[in-house]
Amino acid sequence: MSARRNPAPRARALGLWLLVGVLAGLAFVLPPIAQPLSYHAFADRRACWGLPNCLDTASNALFVLAGVIGLRFLFSPAGRRAFIDPREARPYQMFFFATVLIGFGSGYYHLAPGNDRLLWDRAAMMLAFMAWFAAILSERVGPRAGLRLLPLLLVAGLGSAAYWGWSEARGMGDLRPYGLMQLTPMLLVPLVLWLYPPRYSGDRIILAVIGLYLLALLGDLGDRPVFALTGGLVSGHTIKHAIAALAVYGVALHLRRRQAL
Repeated sequence: MSARRNPAPRARALGLWLLVGVLAGLAFVLPPIAQPLSYHAFADRRACWGLPNCLDTASNALFVLAGVIGLRFLFSPAGRRAFIDPREARPYQMFFFATVLIGFGSGYYHLAPGNDRLLWDRAAMMLAFMAWFAAILSERVGPRAGLRLLPLLLVAGLGSAAYWGWSEARGMGDLRPYGLMQLTPMLLVPLVLWLYPPRYSGDRIILAVIGLYLLALLGDLGDRPVFALTGGLVSGHTIKHAIAALAVYGVALHLRRRQAL
């Protein structure tokens, strides 16, 4: 293994903290970013069987399904054998549980979209993001580091969502901390994979999970164009739910298929 790929532990940790500092600095150089009210005006507003915004609401069941699949695996005999150190399962347990919460929180939001309901969706998303990030840190940096950071990451993630909700309620909406907490794992996870030697196979699946989530965000941004291109069959936001849930299933599949090195 080359020195470039495996620098001294302090240098690796310093590099990660330096990137976090740069991202935080860039985020707070920007002016406060309020949530556009137009965000809640999704393209597909059709109801079905008395369910408002039918496909955007019902597609959240995919998150519940993916989360349950992950939890069921973790608590199975195979799941208990999937970790070198049993403590490494804890962040994944939180991740899949938070995914179930996303299904309910996002479903609740889409019944009547608005900032007050969106807060519940985003709080659950932060739990999932931070738990997954802690899981990767546990596997690469070490279980001790990952588990120590887990509660801090969860508090920071929930705090960013709560701050956004608080700022919106006072007419000075600020998405910067929430955006920072969402962006940080997407950038730091590939760096962690590069800096720290693997203990399990399957790095490509981890990167594929990030790719799927970025693709889901593109679907969200293309909500109306996708709805128009499909002739009103499905919207970009519904596709976002499907792709993001597939990313969660990808995490479960990664745990099932990987092997200790």
